[in-house]
Amino acid sequence: MAESFADLGKKESLRRLYEGTSFSQGIPAAHKVLLEGVDFNLVYFPLKHLGYKAVIAVTGELYAQLRHPRELSVVLGVSSKLDYPQIEELWGGIAAAAKEHGYKDVHLDLQPSQNGLAISVAASGERNKLTEVRRPKAQSKDLLCISGRLGAAYLGMRVMERELERFDKGESDRKELEKYKMQVAAYLKPELDAGIVSKLEDAAIIPSEGCFITHGLADAVNRIAERTGLGAKVYAERIPFEGNSFELGRKLDLDPVSAAMNGGEDFQLLFTVPILEAEKFRRDFQTFDIIGHLAQEDAGTVLVTPEGVELKISAI
Repeated sequence: MAESFADLGKKESLRRLYEGTSFSQGIPAAHKVLLEGVDFNLVYFPLKHLGYKAVIAVTGELYAQLRHPRELSVVLGVSSKLDYPQIEELWGGIAAAAKEHGYKDVHLDLQPSQNGLAISVAASGERNKLTEVRRPKAQSKDLLCISGRLGAAYLGMRVMERELERFDKGESDRKELEKYKMQVAAYLKPELDAGIVSKLEDAAIIPSEGCFITHGLADAVNRIAERTGLGAKVYAERIPFEGNSFELGRKLDLDPVSAAMNGGEDFQLLFTVPILEAEKFRRDFQTFDIIGHLAQEDAGTVLVTPEGVELKISAI
């Protein structure tokens, strides 16, 4: 029989979770909170993936600011329905992501929760002083560069929700999960290039702005426009999608472009790169896609259709 969290207690549970790791407890910082039933569903969300994703959720914010991860703070609100092995599995995902992204100090705390699992996670990091000095001011024509495919995570979430409904009705078909595994993976275990900041430094390319996409491309573009006082043009035909996203979109009655703009959960980096660095950036960062550019303020933020129609970008 699995040991319960209540039987072990907070002190012993923390000792066991830290045992065998090289982590020490760092200093807590500002944090993001993930709540069961709001941000995730434990019926189909593997705990190890959830822990990993929670760390990525704050690490991406550091990378968008061109910072190297240093300290991570995690507080778990643990409900009585979770036993210690489940907490250990969640911690396994947290530890894996923390090691992958080079955190030096990790602080973990455990608290009781009456409303399901809650995850409070925070990160802090350091920016190269040379980057701070040389970072250019954003200007019209700076390129909008995206680190990966958009809309996939939201579509993957909808696949999981539909599969859960089918399971409840006894109509489950795992073949669909396999067919759309890339979208499901984008939702359950998003990944980021742990060396992206160092690669930019080594290439001597300093983005003028950066944003971590968590609530859709529209939100990210509007945030950059607000910070820079500029407009932006995004070209719909340049947005990268998973190969079968449009087929899946038809099944779910969802437009993948809408999923990319307002779906959320994509966890991709959006950088604005000076136009003079365009050729070098294309050569050295081939995994990125150039989807548009900054523009004069009076242009606003617009999505340009393949027909050339400009649609105002509004975050939902």
